Amino acid sequence: MMTHILVTGGAGNVGSSLVAKLSENKNNKIIVFDNLLTGNLNKVPKKENVIFIKGNVNDYNDISGVFFRYNFNYVFHFAAVVGVQRTLNNPLWVLEDIKGFDNILKLCKNTNVNRVYFSSSSEVYGEPFEIPQNEKTTPLNSKLPYAIVKNLGESYLKSYHQEFNLQYCIFRFFNTYGPNQSDDFVVPKFIDLALRNENITLYGDGLQTRTFCYIDDNIDTIINIHENSLVKNDVINIGNDIELTVKKLAELVVKLTKSKSKIVHVPALKEGDMNRRCPDIQKMKKILQRDLVSVEEGILRLIDFKKNSTNVI
Repeated sequence: MMTHILVTGGAGNVGSSLVAKLSENKNNKIIVFDNLLTGNLNKVPKKENVIFIKGNVNDYNDISGVFFRYNFNYVFHFAAVVGVQRTLNNPLWVLEDIKGFDNILKLCKNTNVNRVYFSSSSEVYGEPFEIPQNEKTTPLNSKLPYAIVKNLGESYLKSYHQEFNLQYCIFRFFNTYGPNQSDDFVVPKFIDLALRNENITLYGDGLQTRTFCYIDDNIDTIINIHENSLVKNDVINIGNDIELTVKKLAELVVKLTKSKSKIVHVPALKEGDMNRRCPDIQKMKKILQRDLVSVEEGILRLIDFKKNSTNVI
């Protein structure tokens, strides 16, 4: 019996990596649905059990036919407008994603989907009241449109569970990097600049901290949750808990690439650049059941990929 799985946003960084892993199971038939606004078709695995459909999840006419055609068992709703600068510049694009929650959850309820997985974000925490940020005890302090919309998406899932018993799992993703990440995100951008010996620019003093999760740790956790029916109707942080300043990240990239790049500073962003982020990932560690990939190892893997790839995405 084939298991039909929908991955919206499946041409993005995390979505495409998830599709690749899910497609290893020949009993899975995966439908990738993406409007390619920030995704890339080259990232979607070319396999017999993977079908790509271009469309907009925020348009009911686009997405409803796909649901009724395939009768999905599981839905991973990862489609979203992403990128700090992009979401700040296009707040109405971000608000459009609310229609996507409405469409997806109505269709999941009406077609008896077993479980919905939602890509939320560390942004829902806003400026942290505590470090590390815990799923249960850290208050959500959403202020910017992107963060507010993600928070609203979580509320949609909880409401549909209460009203219709629709099963869900919410992933609060912290920075995740890997070969399929777009070049305008911080880790691949720094690596590309370093490999070209060009200046690496930091906003402000560069002392804002982040944690960087290698894609394999993210995907392996998701797969374990999916295959073993874990984190039922609950929220889980997905990330790394080693805090690093953006300046230290730039210095590490320069060191590991043996680059001649100089680190230069530009004025800080007016908004959207949180001072600190660091998740409590005790739940994730129990599910992953192995050590996380270190930042040094992850950067080296990405450097190797970029050096050896003749078709870097």
